[in-house]
Amino acid sequence: MFTACELGVFDLLLESGDPLSLDVIAARLGTSTTGMERLLDACVGLKLLAVELTQQGALYRNTEISNIYLTKSSPKSQYHIMMYYSNTVYLCWHYLTDAVREGRNQYERAFGISSKDPFGAMYRSEEEMLKFLAGQNSIWGICGRDVLAAFDLSSFTRIYDLGGGGGALARECVSLYPNCTVTIYDLPKVVQVAKERFVPPEEHRIAFHEGDFFKDSIPEADLYILSKILHDWDDDKCGQLLAKVHKACRPGGGVLLVESLLKEDRSGPVETQLYSVNMLVQTEGKERTPAEYSKLLAAAGFREVQVKRTGKLYDAVLGRK
Repeated sequence: MFTACELGVFDLLLESGDPLSLDVIAARLGTSTTGMERLLDACVGLKLLAVELTQQGALYRNTEISNIYLTKSSPKSQYHIMMYYSNTVYLCWHYLTDAVREGRNQYERAFGISSKDPFGAMYRSEEEMLKFLAGQNSIWGICGRDVLAAFDLSSFTRIYDLGGGGGALARECVSLYPNCTVTIYDLPKVVQVAKERFVPPEEHRIAFHEGDFFKDSIPEADLYILSKILHDWDDDKCGQLLAKVHKACRPGGGVLLVESLLKEDRSGPVETQLYSVNMLVQTEGKERTPAEYSKLLAAAGFREVQVKRTGKLYDAVLGRK
């Protein structure tokens, strides 16, 4: 799937409008026919492509799922996150055995970069940062509305999106709750890219705050969104951040955690179990159960913790001050 995305197989088949033969696909994409044939057949097996045997030979076309998620031009495209997984995440998984032995991420082995600063590694170049931010945006393009609608957030008018990255979740938020303003709080270089590439200047309900929320102060707000933030860090670091958020939060305000939740007995979902392994090879964190997040929130002073499973990859946990 990664290779077919990178070579442009799905884009070519979408643009052509008609099924294409192996020879045409290989010629247009500049690959060998022997390699392309095996790749196309594997994609048929994965139900990413369909094949029709005609008198002229085999003709390949995209399946609906590929047209929606794997072509660059689709509004729901996951192309950017695929490229991030292919060129960064996949390389870390090569060292999974070492990660299990040592209990830490594998950036040092994979890229020669210190494992003590996961985001320094993820943002090791502007190209890498763009890939990551565009990838995160593509995820919120299909999951964002579900997690933001899990609870009625209309009473929260001043919202801070901590680690808001490329701003896709903030844009979903102001679309769903027109009376709110959202401030994206992220590292200066991330904010710069978000302003230049992802958030249009005419979107006046979205503002920016440059800083490191572990080291710098957090301004007062009604609601703080932490989407896929706590799963990057161990319990101590999560506790420090949540305590800072609780201190800054207005009375009656709250914090919304957006995470992929394990079942309480840790028996699934399989996607979340595998994500937790990914956190091992890439970050300092892990995926958690609702009870584990509730405990972290309670220790920081939040009460009335509610959990909503969306039925999709990411779920929502709301705590009140």
